[in-house]
Amino acid sequence: MSNHPVASHHGVRIKGIYGHLDALLTGIDRLKRGGVRGFQVMAPLPRHEIEEALWEGRPSPVRWWVLIGAITGLTVGFLLPSLTAAQWPMINPGGKPVVSLPAYAIIMFECTILFGSLANFAGMIVHAGLPAFFLDDAVQDPRVTDASFGIVFTHANDADQAKITSILQATGAVEVTTGADTVYEVPNAS
Repeated sequence: MSNHPVASHHGVRIKGIYGHLDALLTGIDRLKRGGVRGFQVMAPLPRHEIEEALWEGRPSPVRWWVLIGAITGLTVGFLLPSLTAAQWPMINPGGKPVVSLPAYAIIMFECTILFGSLANFAGMIVHAGLPAFFLDDAVQDPRVTDASFGIVFTHANDADQAKITSILQATGAVEVTTGADTVYEVPNAS
């Protein structure tokens, strides 16, 4: 492994691999306290501790997708039957109203749930960055799917490289690589 950074106009890659969750959380905390941003965290499984460290207690933006989807569904659930009844009034027995909220309540409820859940799915896909066709090679590390954790900077500032690597090493990273060495190659793979 060499410590020669592969510098581009976008910055330098830096990756730290952690063996334990506690060390990773300490690394995230120290990086944030050091004013360093723009990193991605990799984990073999979802952990609430990582989400809390990254989001700092802020709620997920996906909730706004769900709200907009639910309001859209409620509106569609009302407009679809009411405009249909207004366009084709058929027979109106007994002077009952053509557009009636109690009669449309079930359709409005079902459309609210349908559109809200579809918007939830779309928001999760967008905010998770899926599909990851153009994912940086440094992030695609097979060790993180097994038992390791990682912090990756795909475009770190060249001036911050020494600061970032020292923070990663001081917080217990078992491996810190920069430049082209951040891309992990599976041994004996052909």
